[in-house]
Amino acid sequence: MRVLITGSSGQIGTNLGLKLQEQGHYVFGVDIRPNTWTTQFETLLQDLSFPFADFKDGLGQAVYPPDLDVVVHFAAHAKVHELVQKPHRSLENITMTYNVLEFCRQNNVPIVFSSSREVYGDIHRYITTEESSADFAFTESPYSASKISSEALAYSYAQCYGLRYLVFRFSNVYGRYDNDLQRMSRVIPKFIGQISRREPIIVYGKDKVLDFTYVDDCVAGVINGLVLLTNGSEANQTINLAYGEGNTLLEMAQYVGKALGIEPQIQIASSRVGEVTHYIADIAKARALLNYQPQTPLEEGIPKAVKWCLDWWDKYPLKTDDLH
Repeated sequence: MRVLITGSSGQIGTNLGLKLQEQGHYVFGVDIRPNTWTTQFETLLQDLSFPFADFKDGLGQAVYPPDLDVVVHFAAHAKVHELVQKPHRSLENITMTYNVLEFCRQNNVPIVFSSSREVYGDIHRYITTEESSADFAFTESPYSASKISSEALAYSYAQCYGLRYLVFRFSNVYGRYDNDLQRMSRVIPKFIGQISRREPIIVYGKDKVLDFTYVDDCVAGVINGLVLLTNGSEANQTINLAYGEGNTLLEMAQYVGKALGIEPQIQIASSRVGEVTHYIADIAKARALLNYQPQTPLEEGIPKAVKWCLDWWDKYPLKTDDLH
């Protein structure tokens, strides 16, 4: 396969790009920033939130590999509480998706879009997380609104232009290449850093339950989908990709402490505005369509994440500004 990945410098984009290359596929990245983890695949630096009709370089020349088989659209502003504070970023998310859909339409290339469990809202309101149960009426935040709006755009392009797509709804993906705390503070690497330094941590939501997905499971599901989409076996589906079990943030913090051999100092605070407080994915559709079989429960994934973070920080020590 010849694959273009937007948001290729992020955690999932980096892991996916490297895994595809390992399997012999061609990868071309597009991101607003250089990839701090790897230089193994070419990356075009571009802000996808600006209106344009093609991927272009600084001279305005179109730059992308010919004969693409698929575009994977991961680029987005992703922190829920930050988009509550800066809601214009949600509009930028929608604009990015529109631009990428237009590229795919004009070049007749199918698309994989990364959505989020946030589109379900807070499932205390209802029972199921089966894919068809998501509705804009459950929108909790500008971020979730940007994701369900982008899904709607993808659906409309399929109806109007015959564009083939898969939508994956991710949930709390963690593991390698997610500890760039200066760029985006993610809860698991943040807790790893704080607990390793014996600093107190803040858990926002004592009873918050989330479905944490180890990155290898996520990438395996995406690649299975790419194969089906590019060989014509499957298209126009919306699929949850997660582990399929819930853990509280307190349990996650305790797993981090256990892996480090340190008892965490935990402070409890209320959940922040816009954040979902309970989510466990229904992954039956992923199992049926993709033969998706997640292998890594949180209790086994956290020690892997801890080891990777500590090894990385040993080679590339955190700067003072990164620590909080």
